[in-house]
Formats: sequence, C-alpha cells, structure tokens
Amino acid sequence: MEELKPCAANSPPLTPLSFLERAATVYGDCTSIVYGANTVYTWRETNLRCLRVASSLSSIGIGKSDVVSVLSPNTPAMYELQFAVPMSGAILNNINTRLDARTVSVLLRHCESKLLFVDDVSSRELAVEAVATMTAPPILVFIADKEEKGSGGADVAGQVNRFSYTYDELIERGDPGFKWIRPGSEWDPVVLNYTSGTTSAPKGVVHCHRGLFVMSLDSLIDWTVPKNPVYLWTLPIFHANGWTFPWGIAAVGGTNVCLRKFDAPLIYRLIRDHGVTHMCGAPVVLSILSASQDVQPLDHPVEAVMYTNPVVSEVAVVARPDEFWGETPCAFVCLKPGLRMKPTEKEMIEYCRKRMPRYMVPKTVSFRNELPKTSTRKVMKFVLREIAKKMGQTSLSTGQVLSINK
Repeated sequence: MEELKPCAANSPPLTPLSFLERAATVYGDCTSIVYGANTVYTWRETNLRCLRVASSLSSIGIGKSDVVSVLSPNTPAMYELQFAVPMSGAILNNINTRLDARTVSVLLRHCESKLLFVDDVSSRELAVEAVATMTAPPILVFIADKEEKGSGGADVAGQVNRFSYTYDELIERGDPGFKWIRPGSEWDPVVLNYTSGTTSAPKGVVHCHRGLFVMSLDSLIDWTVPKNPVYLWTLPIFHANGWTFPWGIAAVGGTNVCLRKFDAPLIYRLIRDHGVTHMCGAPVVLSILSASQDVQPLDHPVEAVMYTNPVVSEVAVVARPDEFWGETPCAFVCLKPGLRMKPTEKEMIEYCRKRMPRYMVPKTVSFRNELPKTSTRKVMKFVLREIAKKMGQTSLSTGQVLSINK
C-alpha cells in the first residue's frame, strides 16, 4: 500500500466540465435542452455543439488564460457557453445584462476580455456602446435567436459589420472531434465573475475547476436532486453562474428548460408542459409567481391527481393565505362512504407528494361531508376560498430555493 501514489490515471484534476462528457455517454439520448417551440437537444448533441464552439475558439487564437465574456439571458447558447468557453482553455466571464454600457466597458477592460458573445435581442446595443470607446475591444460574436421574431433581421444590418462571427458559424466550422483542453491543475481558474457594484466598485471573483466541481456536487446533495430532473431556468445564469446548476444539471442528466426573461404566465405554462421539477429564485421572484393570476389553473392538475386516490369521492382545491408564499394549495376532500380506515391529512399530503411537483402539493387537507354546490351541482369555490381564509395563514416557510421535486 505504501507504493500507491498519485498518477494521471487515478488523480486527474477535478473539473465540472467532465460532467458534460459523462452526460453525453450516460444520458446521451436524454433531453438536455428545451427552448421555445422548436429547439430541443439531447446530451449527445449538446456535447458535440460545445466541442464545436470550443474548437472554433481555439482556431481563432483563444486559449489558456484568455478571458471570454458573455452578455446573454438564459438561452441554449448561454447554457452551452458555460462548458464551451472553458473547454477551449479560456476563462469564462458572464456579465450581468442589466448593467449600463459604461460599467460593462469597465469590466471588459479590467479583465482584458479577448472575445465577447452578444445576444442579439437583449444585448446588441449595450455591447456595441460598451466597446465603442475601447482602444483594444474584444472580438464580437453575434448570437441570433431563431425562436425570437426579428432576431438577426434587417435592423441588424447597420451594426453587423462590428461582429466578426456569429454563434452559428462557430458551431458549423468547429470540429466535433476536438480534444477539449483539460486543466493542468484543478486549481486553474475557470470562471471570473464580478459583483454588481451596488455598494462600491465591482470586484472580481475567480473560481477554480476544483471549487466549482465541489460546489456543483454540494448543491445537488443539499437539494437532494435525483437523476433526470427537469430544471426551469428562472435564475439568471449570469448571477453567480446560476448557483453552479449549469454543471450540476449535466451531472445528473437533467433537462434544462431555458427561459429568456421572467414571465409568470409563461413560467406556469412551461411547468405544466414540461413537468418541471426544480427551479431557483430569490423570495421576491417566488412571491411574484405566487401572486400571479395564472396560479389558479394549477388547481385543476392537483384535483386530477387527488381523484386518482380510491378513497376520494369529491375534491376541490383553492388558495389559502401563507405567510411566505402569499398563497398555498388547500384541498377540501369528501371521502367515499363505508371506508374501514379513513386517511389522515398527513397521508393525503404524502399521496400527493409522490405524484406531483412539490409546489403543487396541498399544505392543508380539510375533510368534509359534502362540498358547497350551486343548484346545477357546480362546486362554489368562492365559498371554499372564504373558509380557507378563515383558517388563517399557514406557517412561515424559509429558504431562497424553491424545491418542486416530484
């Protein structure tokens, strides 16, 4: 045993980039990215796209220790660049798209960015203004969005000469067999972030491969994320690298549901359409979602699931006030007659938890002999809402991460 020593075979540098390579092998045919009406990729396809972009970056002179910046919302390209940029050996720098042009220019100068990826819809004008006064501006790469009307259209003609390449060109010209640049040491830098600068000048924060590898796994373990989750990108990736979930979701072969901007009705539709199990957001974001009028249609899926319980005769779900979320589901249940063993509230909640996203699970189950109905036998939910209000608020919830595990 004394002769057992570290070598290349047993001690490769830890890096979160290895999660993508593994996902392409283990989860190759599983869906990796969903976006808009027509964009769907598998993990095998995502890996090849990232290799192509990394290859193209290398071919134009981007390499080890160069900084590559990105101005983009949560699109498929933004997700891919979390892997593709460091796979070329470069250091990834995600920039907050909400900053003004002067601040963006300062950050680009400070990090000596060699190349800047720019989303057409949200950041083209911001980027052009930011680099206008730079004596050594970065190479500009234009990211068109086929899912957005007008992206890459005629209005770009006057500025297109400022861009050296398009993202699609980098994918087309890249080599899918590219041997991505593995870190020489797990302490090599992989990401450069900047603070928002709300209290003072922005400060740079550098992360190494080992740090992000460990943080990615820590986040998965702490949240008990299972294999093949469906993750909705409500949290901007430019905020602390999406709390490491770009790499973490690859590690568990999940599906990334990309979201360009915060839109409550769209978020609820995506949750329903794709069976979203996880999402992240600050309390204010989740409060906005809770207050959205589109929360009401989710009552129907909850009721549909509860009707699959053989002891349930009738059920109606309404909102009950909650100290933290604003509202949570409250189920009024009529049981079938003649039951030898009647379920408890806890058992009904557990039944739901096993069959639906956790955010849909009722926090309250109230058993009733009958539900209030009109003369045409329609359930009077307005009466049940008043009853739920009189129950008072449910207990205060805590935390900044909304877990909606199935």
